[in-house]
Amino acid sequence: MSKPAIAARVAAPSDMESGLPKPDDSRDVTIVVCSSCRGPDDSDARPRPGEILADTVRAANDHPGITVDAIECLGNCKRRLSAALVAPDCWTYVFGDLTIENAPDLLQGARLMRDTSNGLMPWRGRPQCLKGGLVARVPPMTGKVKE
Repeated sequence: MSKPAIAARVAAPSDMESGLPKPDDSRDVTIVVCSSCRGPDDSDARPRPGEILADTVRAANDHPGITVDAIECLGNCKRRLSAALVAPDCWTYVFGDLTIENAPDLLQGARLMRDTSNGLMPWRGRPQCLKGGLVARVPPMTGKVKE
């Protein structure tokens, strides 16, 4: 198989049609922050940095259609602080290596997802921490299960 053919087969979803419906309006996005993430000192003291990040994002959020939830664990302990961006008919993005100062960046990422037409967060305009801190991108549920 030629190199161009191989490249076409492995193109990232952002480079091709996602097959998802194109919304007429923006969609609701949830920022899920891991509240159990500890700081570099690995202390159990409360509030933990994850809780502080969640509270900081909540306090800065004045965007309609964007909500902030804190959950006990995202299972990304080696790359803490962690958060995920989740929206219907969109890819879910999980990020690590965040800091409390990244609260506005999470809101910027949520706005990008909210306004996307194809369910993918665009690379352009994405804050650096959401480029370098990407842990996983999970495809949207389609309702179809392969056996």
